[in-house]
Amino acid sequence: MREEKDFLGTMQIPVDALYGIHAERARNNFPDIIPFSQEWYSAMGLVKHACYLTYIDFKKALNKKNYSASGQFQLINDDILEALLAASLEVAEGKWFDQFIVPAINGGAGTSINMNINEIIANVALIKLGCNPGDYDVIDPVEQANVFQSTNDVVPTALRVAAMKLLVNLEAAINTLRQEVEQCESLHRNTLRIGYTQMQEAVPSTWGRLFSNYSDALSRDWWRVSKCFERIKVVNLGGGAIGTGIGIPRFHIMEVVSKLQHLTGLPLTRGENLSDATSNLDAFVEIHAILKTNAVNLEKMVNDLRLLAADVSANHGITIPQVQVGSSIMPGKVNPVIPEYIISCAHKIYTNDQLITSLCALGCLDLNAYIPLIGHAMIESLKLLSGMNLTLCNNLIKGIVINEEQSVALLYKSPSITTALNPYIGYHKASEISFLMKSENLDVFDANRKLQIIDEKLLKEILSPQKLTQLGYSINDVIKTSESES
Repeated sequence: MREEKDFLGTMQIPVDALYGIHAERARNNFPDIIPFSQEWYSAMGLVKHACYLTYIDFKKALNKKNYSASGQFQLINDDILEALLAASLEVAEGKWFDQFIVPAINGGAGTSINMNINEIIANVALIKLGCNPGDYDVIDPVEQANVFQSTNDVVPTALRVAAMKLLVNLEAAINTLRQEVEQCESLHRNTLRIGYTQMQEAVPSTWGRLFSNYSDALSRDWWRVSKCFERIKVVNLGGGAIGTGIGIPRFHIMEVVSKLQHLTGLPLTRGENLSDATSNLDAFVEIHAILKTNAVNLEKMVNDLRLLAADVSANHGITIPQVQVGSSIMPGKVNPVIPEYIISCAHKIYTNDQLITSLCALGCLDLNAYIPLIGHAMIESLKLLSGMNLTLCNNLIKGIVINEEQSVALLYKSPSITTALNPYIGYHKASEISFLMKSENLDVFDANRKLQIIDEKLLKEILSPQKLTQLGYSINDVIKTSESES
């Protein structure tokens, strides 16, 4: 064991541990078992890396002004800077994540997150210089690893970087699902089915129209998600504790965000009002509401599909894939597990939305202390949504089977088909056909033969897939009906 100290006292730390006293205190204080996000961890490494690169440029700028290294403002040695750069890059790559021991839910506005990263970077850098972990007289987690930084600008900036990277994945996932749904729409554009209102048979429709509802909603989701980058691109990096930049060189404030932008390839920009960017987290409320919308659309879609394919209702001509055994006691049972998974995830996202909303509102004066949980919920929702879109695409939509012949037969036997006759024979005569269909279990053609209400040739034309799938009826249709009656 090695002994580490802070102004509160001393603690024993495993001799080879890359974390230190600050992280160990957090682990003891916050007995949460939910692990911190690796995406946020890696983004912290990128932000630190940008800070060290900016420090090197700052040092060069000072040297150009013939700054004397013997002055009171002590500069970090080049060998230490190189070690810090290498260590932060390893963190950005996800290395040493097992040494990050702060749980997802913690107090202190993310100070424990920042300090655990500082300790890892400092100790990895020490090893690279041939020293031992804990040799903080050579590289200190605060003095060197945290140079020109504050928890309050580094942690939220890293959260935005992590979120933007996950938004890229979500965009791709939504688009993948949308393309697959569009294929279903195109394949079944003219395949007739019964349309429903309030779970009751209503009017003739097509499977293509049903899938078009989903593809258009997904198109809107994709567009909305693409706009999220604009909402969270503003970062407060360089602003320090509350965005005033106190204790930080103006050079660093002006240059560090462009360094991070170059490193990540993301459209990051420095906030014009760094105090606002530090104090207010309303951008996260806004983008999570957009994410919630995608969850709503996915839930609506799977609810429809599992209802149409359910044993509890009549067979509607659709079958969803059987992806796993459904019971340990009921032989041959298969459950709609993909829709159930999507619905479960959607409601977790709705919960996260309420949590983010309320915690962002709890920001007090110049800072929001709850960014650890806000960030955890945001990242969780982003990852859930990407997975939801992809599993829905791969494990349900791709395997859907539409029985066209059965769908058409069901429609012609459904009283809802008589809605199409209203313009030609009126509501009351159409109701006579509908009533007979119900009472004697007849299809529309047999019922009409008994009642002799409309010419059978005209009836077949009116109820043809071509007529039933067109948008409304035309003037020529009215004229043709009159000619037939005369």
